[in-house]
Amino acid sequence: MSISAVLTFLFGLIVITVGANILLKGASKIAILLRIKPIVIGLTVVSIGTSLPELAVGLTAIGEGSGDIAVGNIAGTNLVNILFILGLSAAIRPLILNLKSIKIEMYTMILAAIVLLLLSLDGSLGWGDGALMIGLGIIYLILIVRHSKREPAHVQREFQDEFETVSAKEKKDVQVWTWNFMLLFCGIIATIYGAEKLVEGATDIARYFGMSDALIGLTIIAIGTSAPELATTIVSTIKNDRDVAIGNLLGSSIINIFIILGVTAIFTPNGIHVSKDILWFDLPLAALVAIVCYPVFKSDQMVSRTEGITFVGLYVAYLVSLWVFRV
Repeated sequence: MSISAVLTFLFGLIVITVGANILLKGASKIAILLRIKPIVIGLTVVSIGTSLPELAVGLTAIGEGSGDIAVGNIAGTNLVNILFILGLSAAIRPLILNLKSIKIEMYTMILAAIVLLLLSLDGSLGWGDGALMIGLGIIYLILIVRHSKREPAHVQREFQDEFETVSAKEKKDVQVWTWNFMLLFCGIIATIYGAEKLVEGATDIARYFGMSDALIGLTIIAIGTSAPELATTIVSTIKNDRDVAIGNLLGSSIINIFIILGVTAIFTPNGIHVSKDILWFDLPLAALVAIVCYPVFKSDQMVSRTEGITFVGLYVAYLVSLWVFRV
C-alpha cells in the first residue's frame, strides 16, 4: 500500500475536521448575532454543522462515481453516533435524559432509518426520494424549534452556557459580522477540500485491501467524518453538559439521512446506487439500532453505564463482522 494514500487520507481527515469546527464556530456566532436562542442553535445549527463533512464526502464521492460511499458513509456514521459515541459517553458516565424534545428526536430518528430503508428497496435513491427526505427534514427542524421553547430552565441554561453571548455593541460591529462570515466561508472551503482528499486516500486504501466502496464508506470514512460529533460529545461529557451531547448526536443522525443524503440524492442525475450488502444488512441494522434506542431511553429516562458498554461492544462486533465476512 502506498504511504501517500495513507498520508492523503490522514491529511483529508485533519482538514475536514478543522474545517467543520471553523465552519461551526462561524455559523454558531452568526446565529447568536441574529438573536437565535442558544437551545435552538444547539439542536439545529450544531447538528447540521457537524453533519456537513458527510455532505462534502457524499457529493465528492458522487462526483468520482463512488455512490456506494455516500450511502455507506451515512449508514456507518449513524451507527458510529449511536452505538460508539453515545455508548462511550454513557460508559464514562451514565447519561441522564433531561431533554423533553428527546421524544421528538427519538421517534424521528426511527422514522428516518425506516424511510431510508424503504426508499432504498429499489436499489437507488433518486431525485424524488431526495426531495421527500428534505421535506421531512424541514418538518423535523420546525418541530424541534417549536418544542425547544418548552424545555425546562436548567436545560435552557446548559445550552446558554455552551454558546457565548454577544453584547449589543458586537451586534452592530461590522468587523464582528465580517470575521464570522469569513470563518463560515473558510470552513466550507476547508471541509470540501478535506472531503476530496479523504475520499481520494480512502479509495486508494480500499483498492489495496480489496474493499468495496460501500465498505470503505461504512468504516474508515464513517469513523473519520464522525470526529466532530465525537469531539463535541466527549467535551460535553467531561463538562457534564450531557443534554448538548445527546441533542447533537440524535439531531445529527436525523440530519444525516433527511438533509445530507436528501441533498446528495437531488444532485445525483442518475440516482445514488445502493448496494445489496448495504440494503439487506447495514440499513436494516441501522433501523434496528434506532428502534432499540426506544426501550433503552424509556427505561428510567437514562442510558446506564452497562447499556453504554453494551453499545460500544456491539459496535466493535459490527466492525469485526465487516472485516471477517465482507473484506
